Amino acid sequence: MEKPPIHIPINGTIDLHTFSPKEACDVVNEYINVCLEKGIMEVKIIHGKGKGILRRKVESALKKHPLVSSFRQDYGPSSWGATIVLLKNLNRNRDEEER
Repeated sequence: MEKPPIHIPINGTIDLHTFSPKEACDVVNEYINVCLEKGIMEVKIIHGKGKGILRRKVESALKKHPLVSSFRQDYGPSSWGATIVLLKNLNRNRDEEER
């Protein structure tokens, strides 16, 4: 039996604790796509601290994602339990190409 879809707010922050580790990369990829569609250029991915397995999975997905400009560990209160992702501004690139 298929699980019903999980509806999450698209506000630039996603907490991966509600997803299984095997879903993490797909969830991150889709969330980034939707954020960019909504004009959200900075995304916070909360993966937790633990042993760092989920963080490494997330980082691997981010390295491969064509819309990711850069990413770093969060320096705020969540420290290394979250990653901040900057997305590429595709509108700016289109504007530059048209010139």
